[in-house]
Amino acid sequence: QVQLVESGGGLVQAGGSLRLSCAASGTIFRINVMAWYRQAPGKQRELVGLISSGGIRNYADSVKGRFTISRDNTQNTVYLQMNSLKPEDTAVYYCNVQIRTDWTQTGWYPYWGQGTQVTVSS
Repeated sequence: QVQLVESGGGLVQAGGSLRLSCAASGTIFRINVMAWYRQAPGKQRELVGLISSGGIRNYADSVKGRFTISRDNTQNTVYLQMNSLKPEDTAVYYCNVQIRTDWTQTGWYPYWGQGTQVTVSS
């Protein structure tokens, strides 16, 4: 069994910062891509950023220059540092991690965190 536990969400004033964490635990053989998504009320879930196993990063245009995704492979944890937050960043943020639980698997199974609320006030 694999669990992803998120933390770090909250309410912050515009221009402030938050750091989200997502820790994977359980039966894990390998981890591939780790990513953050968000879903605002009335909108589709969108990709915020991702980081490959080799450290290659991609970001949504709306967060480039403000957000930084990182990972700690020794702790099976992905982080999202969010700076210069704007009201439009308000959403539920979900981590997504591609995991193999044993060596016989040839594909990657996506696991999701429970979601953490980020609210940015103006």
